[in-house]
Amino acid sequence: MNHFLFLSLFLGSALLVSAQEKPATAPEKKPEAELSLNQRMFLNLPEERRSEFGKHLGEADRLFRDKRVFESIDELEKANAIFQDSPELLNLRGSCFVEFRSFDKAMVAFRAAEKLSPDNRSIQFNIGEVLFVTKQWKPALELFEKLLKGMNVKTDMSLMRLVEFKILLCKIKVGQKEEAEILAEKYDYLDDSPYYYYAHGTLCYEKGDLVKAEEWLAMAARVFQGSGAIEPWQDTLVEFGYIKSFYGDDSAATK
Repeated sequence: MNHFLFLSLFLGSALLVSAQEKPATAPEKKPEAELSLNQRMFLNLPEERRSEFGKHLGEADRLFRDKRVFESIDELEKANAIFQDSPELLNLRGSCFVEFRSFDKAMVAFRAAEKLSPDNRSIQFNIGEVLFVTKQWKPALELFEKLLKGMNVKTDMSLMRLVEFKILLCKIKVGQKEEAEILAEKYDYLDDSPYYYYAHGTLCYEKGDLVKAEEWLAMAARVFQGSGAIEPWQDTLVEFGYIKSFYGDDSAATK
C-alpha cells in the first residue's frame, strides 16, 4: 500500500500530493486570524525550534518516500518532541502504520489529524483508505462520495478518478451492482486515467470472466506504460480481493 497521501507543513489546502510522488510546495502565509489554534501555537515556538521541527518532518517525509519507514518514524518522534499538535505529523505517522498494516493505529493517527485539520482532503482520503482496506464498505462509500463532491476536476482529476473507482467497488460490495455498472460507463478510452479499463475489468472479475478481466488490465498497462499511473489502481484491486497480492494472503494482517 503506497498511495496514502501526505501534505507539507501546515499546508491546510487541497493536496493534494502523494507521499510517493513529489513534495508539496510551500504554503502562502495566512493572516493570524485565519490560523487554527494549533498553527498559532506552532508560530509561538522560537524560530529555531520551528526550523528544527520542519527539518525533522521533512526528513521523515523523504525517508517515507524512500520506503525507509522505521527511520521515518524515528524522525517523526524527534519532531513530535518539539511539537505534538501537527496534523501533518499525525498524517504521516498514520501512513507509516499503514505500511505495517497496523490499521487500528493508523486510524487513531488519522482521526487525530482530522481533529486538527477537519477539512483537509488528504487526511479524509487516508481515513477512507483505511475503511476500504479493512473492508468497511458502507462507511468507506459514504466518505468517498462526500470527498468527491469537494474535489475540482481541473486540479484533482487523477485522484478524483481513483476515488470514483473506489466508489464503484464499494457499491458492488454493498449490493448496488446496477449503479456500479452505470458508473463503469461514465468515461471512455479517451479519458486521461485508467478508469475505463479498470472499471470494465472489475465488472468482468465480478462476473467470473477472469480472462477478459486480465485483458482489460493488460490494455491499461500498455496504454499507461512507464507512467506509474496504474500502480494505485492495481493496489486497489489487490486490497479489494480481485488480484492476488505479490506478498500472498494478508487477510490475517495485524491491526
